[in-house]
Amino acid sequence: MPAAELKVLAINPGSTSTKFALYVNESPAFVKNMRHSDAELAPFRGRSILAQQRFRAKQIEAALSEAGYDILEVSAVVGRGGLLPPAASGTYLVNDDMLQELHLARRGEHASNLGALLADDLARKARVRAYIVDPVSVDEWALHARLSGSALLERQCLSHALNSKAVAKRYARSCGRPYESLRLIVAHLGSGISVSAHEDGRMIDATNSREEGAFSTERAGGVPAMQLVELCFSGEYTRKQVETALFREGGLQSYLGTKDLIEVERRIDSGDRKARLALEAMVYQIAKEIGAMAAVLHGCVDALLLTGGMAHSGRLVPALMAYVSWIAPIVCYPGEDELQALAEGALRVLRGEEEARVLQSSAGVMAAF
Repeated sequence: MPAAELKVLAINPGSTSTKFALYVNESPAFVKNMRHSDAELAPFRGRSILAQQRFRAKQIEAALSEAGYDILEVSAVVGRGGLLPPAASGTYLVNDDMLQELHLARRGEHASNLGALLADDLARKARVRAYIVDPVSVDEWALHARLSGSALLERQCLSHALNSKAVAKRYARSCGRPYESLRLIVAHLGSGISVSAHEDGRMIDATNSREEGAFSTERAGGVPAMQLVELCFSGEYTRKQVETALFREGGLQSYLGTKDLIEVERRIDSGDRKARLALEAMVYQIAKEIGAMAAVLHGCVDALLLTGGMAHSGRLVPALMAYVSWIAPIVCYPGEDELQALAEGALRVLRGEEEARVLQSSAGVMAAF
């Protein structure tokens, strides 16, 4: 198929939804966000999310067919990468070792683990290859970045690598420079917040929003360690309750009872001082993390890129800029265009601009394909 007609099916599964798009080169020809009702998901309750593979794949197939698209016209299928072993940045071929790792779920259960399985399922029907791009486990850290302060605990690199890398490369193209020549800070401002430092084409440090960094709309970020110890051993909370408090009911949700930033801003406009304080504290913590990444880059930063859903905010962004505009020029890429990033990664491989990588499960490493 000529380059002008390359078609890529990109899939981004969520816990209760499946977003997908059919791209012709970089242009989306068909985009759909399928929301799965409680009734639809009831048969899978109590089971691994991977049990939903066939159910979701059939829905994608049906939606494509209804819109007039034939799966056999697809050049490649690409899914969001899940909680795999530590990986170098890049586009990965979906193979049996990768699928086995996802079924074992050694790094945890997550909706993104479905991405490779859905891509593989539909690619087999289309008789093409399946890929993932920059999974959340992308790890390009130096050894010294891994030490936490206790030999019992090691910092783990889990971040919004897909969007952060895509935004960094998009910025590089916009200024006509190779990504590998730039020193960047990328702040992904979503339901979880990842602030990362990029140097020589590598993401050399990043905050793991499950364990550290700024609090967000629903995650607690880094919390006082000894108080957390006391909480865990108080006998008042189960492990699940503590996890929920930190990862789904932390941040703005904990302080204000809502994770909706628009609602928080509405309350501020109506004079709610508690809402103002919570938002100011979140911005303050994000600014501190950005400052820390500036130090990682020795103060030499070409640009600071703001992305994610909260980068749309006309209140949060100016407040953040007031703290950090001295570090470097700031460029905003609002939203989380993960489908576009997935398609771009697959297209680079299809065009021979990038070599696909492959997971070798037995060795627990990622290698060139």
